[in-house]
Amino acid sequence: MEQIIKHFSKLTTEELLEIYKLRVSVFVVEQKCPYQEVDDADRFSYHIYLKDETGIQAYARVMDSGVTFDTPSIGRIIAVKRHCGLGSQIVAAGMQLAQERFHAKQIKIAAQTYAIPFYKKAGFATISEPFLDVGVPHVIMLWTAPKT
Repeated sequence: MEQIIKHFSKLTTEELLEIYKLRVSVFVVEQKCPYQEVDDADRFSYHIYLKDETGIQAYARVMDSGVTFDTPSIGRIIAVKRHCGLGSQIVAAGMQLAQERFHAKQIKIAAQTYAIPFYKKAGFATISEPFLDVGVPHVIMLWTAPKT
């Protein structure tokens, strides 16, 4: 499995098409949630994905503070095959990228409520009450770097 990290400005049209097809297939089609999935935050994001010979297997985008939250953030997290470690791997890679690229001491995510236990395992804590985002229950979660 190859890990690829590229800023939006460096993605090829083929890479962008594959990313968008995957995101729309999960967040719009699978979750039956018609909304404008492609947004302007993509332009300011680093896109990180794990790819094998069949295509993208896990994906996330990583943004600096001010793009979606007041801290660096990770979003659009997808693992094609679930419950096999790819989700944890892409979240860890996103967290590492946020720390290296943006010197993140905290990272926020908007997590679907069913995934709260998954993100807690990665060190995130729930910091909001549940709310609906495009009709899907979410919470804001925060990871804080350990004190050194």
